[in-house]
Amino acid sequence: MENHDILVRMDALETRCPKLGHQVPFGYCRKESGALPCSKALVCWSHRLPVELVLRKFLGDEAYEAVFNGTPKSRIQVLLEAIEAAKERCGTASDRP
Repeated sequence: MENHDILVRMDALETRCPKLGHQVPFGYCRKESGALPCSKALVCWSHRLPVELVLRKFLGDEAYEAVFNGTPKSRIQVLLEAIEAAKERCGTASDRP
């Protein structure tokens, strides 16, 4: 079995997401932040598969360290960034007629 086939099978596995409150596939967790995985992926998936090994291979050591050993953002910081991103996508209220 090729690496791609193994990754496709892993991506289909599901577990409960503590952030979202429902089942999500590993593929979502692996790419939650665009090209980067969710910072909770190690905690959520370590009981089901060798997630550290998989993510190190997929990301490379440098990106892995940045995601999992960096300083996490505060909830307020995450919310403010989400609000700003939504404003950019939709345009601000002052931009509308």
